[in-house]
Amino acid sequence: MKLSYYPGCSLKGTAIDYEESIRAVCLSLGIELIELCNWNCCGSTAAHSINRHAAIELAGRNIAIAQKRGLDMVIPCPLCFNRLKTAEKVLLGPQKNKYQISIEDSRIKLFDLADLLSRKEILAKIKSKIVNPITGLKNVCYYGCQSSRPPKITDSQNCENPVSMDRIIKTLGERPIQWSFKTDCCGASHIIPRQDIAFIMIEKLYQRARQSGAACFVVSCQMCQLNLDAYQKQINNEFGTDYYLPVLYFTELIGLALGHSDTSKWFSRHFVNPEKMLLKIGLV
Repeated sequence: MKLSYYPGCSLKGTAIDYEESIRAVCLSLGIELIELCNWNCCGSTAAHSINRHAAIELAGRNIAIAQKRGLDMVIPCPLCFNRLKTAEKVLLGPQKNKYQISIEDSRIKLFDLADLLSRKEILAKIKSKIVNPITGLKNVCYYGCQSSRPPKITDSQNCENPVSMDRIIKTLGERPIQWSFKTDCCGASHIIPRQDIAFIMIEKLYQRARQSGAACFVVSCQMCQLNLDAYQKQINNEFGTDYYLPVLYFTELIGLALGHSDTSKWFSRHFVNPEKMLLKIGLV
């Protein structure tokens, strides 16, 4: 399988561990990722907050580049996925003539990475390659806001109860704990201007995960991963708590199950290092 690959900005910087695990896992599964030539930032929150027209053209340009190649495109970052899907809807809609960027209907499909890897045929391939089943891992899958909502943009069939990562983790050998907060917001970029508000939102997720019996989060969004991982010590100091809740990318767990040699390197980049937890249950 060949796919165009749009990494977005953070996978080349703060979330390099995520990108490394994505590339390793896809290579093991026979998925060839061809990085989009001369891609640009999707605009993220800033662009569409300031200039909607510019935001559509920023994201739309990447779709136009992918269409020229003619390969379906996978987008690991849920926010990037949301922005590119928004641009796709606008540039195929009644307002399309207002924009310099043009795209063609149904030329290519845009895939959220977790949705792509949870397809039946790929799950079967993952299952056939498992050498280290993921068992004993008390986890909750945390999706955040962007990959599935709003459904009129994302085309999600389960916008309030996404199950892509649940299906993947179950295939790896462990049934995720079900909880009611899998799509609650982590505060996202509010962590910069309003850390006080974001800390309240993040601490609620810690509290609910622990109450459900979970020992860790499984995520697909690097913004969610950063907020839940990087500020855990600070939130413990702020609230007088003692949370130790590692925040794992679902691709890291696939890599662990497939016996990939770089998993320790990926985990070592986390602020809350999961290896103590994984050692306790015999997974490293």
